[in-house]
Amino acid sequence: MRRRPSLFWRILLGLLLLALLFPTTSPLISFGNTPTAPKASPTGASGHPMIFEDVEESDYFYDAVRWAVEHGITEGTSDTTFAPKDYCSRGQVITFLWKAMGSPEPQSSSHPFTDVPEDAYYTKAVLWAAEQDIASGTSESTFSPNAPCARAQVMTFLWKLKGQPAATSSAGSFPDVTTADYFYAPVMWAAKEKITTGLIDSRFGAMDQCNRAQVVTFLWHALGK
Repeated sequence: MRRRPSLFWRILLGLLLLALLFPTTSPLISFGNTPTAPKASPTGASGHPMIFEDVEESDYFYDAVRWAVEHGITEGTSDTTFAPKDYCSRGQVITFLWKAMGSPEPQSSSHPFTDVPEDAYYTKAVLWAAEQDIASGTSESTFSPNAPCARAQVMTFLWKLKGQPAATSSAGSFPDVTTADYFYAPVMWAAKEKITTGLIDSRFGAMDQCNRAQVVTFLWHALGK
């Protein structure tokens, strides 16, 4: 009389039969957890998601904000906001520019500005900018780091950083920019290099306060593109 296979052998033969009938990728047989593909998230050209709720992909400053944040030039005003319309102070703008250049160490630890504390976040930036003749004080002994920074000042900082190239555009491009203005050459240079196209009312807005979106866009056009 033939002995029937034990239960163990019957189960084993059944598993072997299944393995022959179905490929190992079959969902009927799974050994361990199968990894799933990560869900796609909205990204820009860099491949990283935009985390700021107040910066939309349709905004003119979208790519500039992404560039500035990814290069450590600035952070948001909170974990989820960039505050693009907030106005910038002179200390903030100089710090943005300094960080865009890699945060170089100033050659000296002393400066003539009595309103620049040794432990301020902008101290090294101001020292470096003064040494490089990129920014001067508002007087012989003051820098006014907390004063609002005008668009003309930002463009002048960038122009000096670039070696003060000659103005080659027409002053007629902006009705509020004349050849007598200290910022004439910087603005004309910036217009030629397409760092700025002015405001929607055809002015440059030289004396208008510069906001965070405008600053990072100027920097991106001049240094990042």
